Amino acid sequence: MSLFWRIFLLNAAVLVAAGALLLLGPITISTPVLLTEAMILTGGIAFMLAANAALLRLGLFPLQRVTRAMTTTDLLRPSPRPEVAGHGEIAALIETFNTMLDRLEAERATSSARALSAQEAERRRVAQELHDEVGQTLTAVLLELKRVADQAPEPLREELRQVQEITRGSLDEIRRIARRLRPGVLEELGLVSALTALITETPTPDGLTIRRQMGKDLPELGTDAELVVYRIAQEALTNTVRHARATRLDLSLRRTPGGVELRIRDDGRGLGDAPEGAGLRGMRERALLIGAEVFLGPGPLGGTEVRLDVPVPNGNQ
Repeated sequence: MSLFWRIFLLNAAVLVAAGALLLLGPITISTPVLLTEAMILTGGIAFMLAANAALLRLGLFPLQRVTRAMTTTDLLRPSPRPEVAGHGEIAALIETFNTMLDRLEAERATSSARALSAQEAERRRVAQELHDEVGQTLTAVLLELKRVADQAPEPLREELRQVQEITRGSLDEIRRIARRLRPGVLEELGLVSALTALITETPTPDGLTIRRQMGKDLPELGTDAELVVYRIAQEALTNTVRHARATRLDLSLRRTPGGVELRIRDDGRGLGDAPEGAGLRGMRERALLIGAEVFLGPGPLGGTEVRLDVPVPNGNQ
């Protein structure tokens, strides 16, 4: 039955009941209307309106749940779909809304996967150019400076040595940037070694202590999942170093009954009321690509906690 006929029949039922009560009941209306009759008539109309409102609210209640779902749905935080309830057009509307959410999440996942894949390819290209072109050029400059410094007179030799140190520092920085852009150690030695290298190579401000705890019996995650874990850890470490003003950071990677958990906590100033930026949304998008769940919020002792739960198929556990 369509929504129109449902509402029409509800109103008709209330009016018919009111008419039958007037026709068959002992109620009469005098001219002029007596106060008692006016009060009875007013009460009857109020009762009709209340009954009509209650029946309409009951019939349209599924639409209120769909409205709440429309206002709270976030494609980066998958939530249970609204239950298909009601009849006719209402049930069809809820089914259509759920189908639309499924399609939007699938399309977003596909587009995010393409965008992140293109981003990783660009990272590899830039890292390769930094290593092969800029790195080799600076290496050649460093060797030439050494040759010139060995032949230069003593007053000029010291200045050339200083230029050598500046060039060597720039070369080391370029190599560090290239490693961050393309974590070769992740492909060669695995996730634990890559996270250890990331912690070691991340420049930390004075007063910040980083502690790590890596499990030894971790299951196989696969290349894509390991890259997601590494990038989320990299983003969390970068945010803590740059913005948290923390004195302590704990990173742990451990096995769980359903897979692997990455947890990063600091004792900094926390997220506060700042809006969610591109980095945090990037974490959520990466997590969705592998079916993982990421939690971002205050830690138990203040600061910020990032927790990533990565599911592992039963065959890899």
